[in-house]
Amino acid sequence: MDVRIEKGWKDLLATEFDKSYFSDLTQFVHQEYKQRQVFPPGKFIFNAFDLCPFEQTKVIILGQDPYHGIGQAHGLSFSVNDGVTLPPSLQNIYKEISSDLGITPYNTGNLERWAKQGVLLLNATLTVQANIAGSHQGKGWEQFTDSVIEILSKNKEHLVFLLWGSYAQQKIRLIDEHKHLILTAVHPSPLSAYRGFFGCKHFSKTNTYLSDKGLGPIDWR
Repeated sequence: MDVRIEKGWKDLLATEFDKSYFSDLTQFVHQEYKQRQVFPPGKFIFNAFDLCPFEQTKVIILGQDPYHGIGQAHGLSFSVNDGVTLPPSLQNIYKEISSDLGITPYNTGNLERWAKQGVLLLNATLTVQANIAGSHQGKGWEQFTDSVIEILSKNKEHLVFLLWGSYAQQKIRLIDEHKHLILTAVHPSPLSAYRGFFGCKHFSKTNTYLSDKGLGPIDWR
């Protein structure tokens, strides 16, 4: 199947795209976009991969679903388009960055600037029906993104996986912890951030690890 995605990822995922589950998933997604309002816009489904090629990937931040409100989602976990009000979880991420690193993140929720530095902002499910959280779960996206995590773990070294919340932490089983750094905390949602996300210092820990491995740190502003 011909999938429009960054070439390095396309080569690595070629066998995945040819599996029957992915064909079924593609048919489902095409029908959903025809019949319903679905986010992100179709051209942004693989935006995380297009902005963060495999060879450049250093950090993975795993989300669950795209935002399901109008104008929010653009294919990057936790990120929203320029001009969109910062969602509560992203506000808390920025608070932790400010506390951890003593810097003030830019006044936009668009995290393309992180993606272009090698931060793969990956949702487990890459599409969602408008206003219905989780509406595209269990259709095949999770199998696809699990394969992405396994490919990263197997084919690279010294990655940092930021796994926030119990859903993301289920993916630990896919990662070789002898080759990579796995950092876990509760989700940055207002419902849980005060139970251990604030004070986790994941951003400084990430940069220390990357620097120790001879890799450039991330500018988290």
